[in-house]
Amino acid sequence: MHSIWEAEQFHARPDLVVIGGGIVGLFTALFHKRKHPGHRVLVVERGAFPSGASVKNAGFACFGSPSELLADLDKEGAEAMLARVEERWRGLLELRSELGDTAIGFEATGGHEIYPTHTDVYTEVADRFNALNDTLRPIFGEQVFRWDDRAIARFGLAGVGHLVRTDLEGPLDTGKLMFSLVRKVIAEGIVFRPRTRVVSLMESPSSVTLRMEDGLEMDTAMVAVCTNGYAHELLPDLPVEPARGQVLKTSPIPGLRIRGTFHYDEGFYYFRDHQGGVLLGGGRNLDIVGETTAEEGTTVRIQDALEELLRTLIIPGQPFNIERRWSGIMGMGPSKSPIIERRSERVVVAVGLGGMGVAIGIRVARRASALVDQ
Repeated sequence: MHSIWEAEQFHARPDLVVIGGGIVGLFTALFHKRKHPGHRVLVVERGAFPSGASVKNAGFACFGSPSELLADLDKEGAEAMLARVEERWRGLLELRSELGDTAIGFEATGGHEIYPTHTDVYTEVADRFNALNDTLRPIFGEQVFRWDDRAIARFGLAGVGHLVRTDLEGPLDTGKLMFSLVRKVIAEGIVFRPRTRVVSLMESPSSVTLRMEDGLEMDTAMVAVCTNGYAHELLPDLPVEPARGQVLKTSPIPGLRIRGTFHYDEGFYYFRDHQGGVLLGGGRNLDIVGETTAEEGTTVRIQDALEELLRTLIIPGQPFNIERRWSGIMGMGPSKSPIIERRSERVVVAVGLGGMGVAIGIRVARRASALVDQ
């Protein structure tokens, strides 16, 4: 039997349980607690610490490259494209304001998209470049993108004919970001419980019962499912598929010349500088079926492609050592818009962020928190 102290402090029924300790889950808990200071709010996380894509991404604070935005414009129209860009931009501003640039390791060193000479993608971007900037101006109040081909030599890139830059993007440190966010959540009175994997939900008229992997059960008034790429494990009917993104990091490279964040090959590859080395990810397009998985790990095929990009484009002619390889599991829905909805009277979901959790996570969480209150 539990003591009165255990019963009152550790086993009391929560008013809200948030499943998933990533950016969306932690901010959902934080916003709810601020609106309801007297509520008991609990975040449960399957890992020993936040372990989803929130801490396994490449650390890009970005809102979309020219080739991506033009593709979205053609597919969905200007209104939808602009709404998505504004959501990403406002999300980044809110994230930086909430936690602070120092706490998240944000560096305003710029974002870039690079193009080989005379490719169809480059031609499309060049032909529509001014019109795209004009379309984006109402959101940013300034010209967002500019050509900066002279930077190609400065960065030491090979096989690149043209480069577009924006001063509004840059790298950040998602480890620092998540550490700062967890610390803030705990400081504001939210309980963070790691190593707690929820395997099922059972809803009744008065509560939701969560069953854990170890067999323990817990009742709560409301649940917010914020597990993104793992959402199908708990709610298999959700139209969200896991998508693995592979990454590698080199050891420090003497005289490394790249600075900022870079997208290449329509965004299928992305790289940046980090602690004197190169952090490089992507290559999902080489094996979309194989990378539609919630299993972490790396593959020879994609890692070899990443290393080849290092040799031929990013640091040509320079020796390098790979000091770390990893992957993160994203959540992909049927569109680029996240799924934020009330699934039932007591269950809200906020998943399917499509690889843009850093930019839109805080905004998704705000909407999820509002749904909890409805």
